[in-house]
Amino acid sequence: MNATHTQIAPSLLSADFAHLKDEINRIEEAGADFLHLDIMDGHFVPNISFGIPVVKAVRRETRLKLDTHLMLANPGDFIKPFKDAGADSLTVHLEVCQDPEKVLGEIRDLGMECGLAVNPGTPIEGLFPHLPHVDLALVMSVEPGFGGQSFKSEVLEKVRALHLQISREGLTVPIQIDGGVTPDNAASCREAGARLLVAGSSVFRAPDAAVAIDILRR
Repeated sequence: MNATHTQIAPSLLSADFAHLKDEINRIEEAGADFLHLDIMDGHFVPNISFGIPVVKAVRRETRLKLDTHLMLANPGDFIKPFKDAGADSLTVHLEVCQDPEKVLGEIRDLGMECGLAVNPGTPIEGLFPHLPHVDLALVMSVEPGFGGQSFKSEVLEKVRALHLQISREGLTVPIQIDGGVTPDNAASCREAGARLLVAGSSVFRAPDAAVAIDILRR
């Protein structure tokens, strides 16, 4: 994943699941860089989204990279199943990984990119020791579990601190931000150092998805 250019990942959670194939094709044609898949288990987060069968179905319908966000209490148990389903990258949460580098290593060993995420209330410094071992660092800008939440602007300080640490270490790890990203705050996200913007409602429910993606990217 490119750490320099802004990339847009529409979150499938905001799609119309009654017309999923058409929604995926529409977003791909609109210029999305990849698809963000939110996997929720009802334990780590207070909601259940979708799982492996849906990921398999999505994989059949698109050439886009499937950026798969595991909001699971036990992500290590599902690395190979999601690989087999067609995921290209797996992001796990620092909050549930007792040994993050072990889990990250297992993801990479199966040929996928790996990411590490933190919730809004988790100190960003917890990511620092693991930066050399990730392909992306994800900062949640809402509490994980539900779509449509308002963006927490205070997390931008965490993004700035993370961006500074990445620069200090001479790394090229891109920062992803997820939750409530809209045209009103996308510029602030980019200025803070985020280059991978996850956007749900602001893309899928926009009158013109291509225009929405272009605005977020610019």
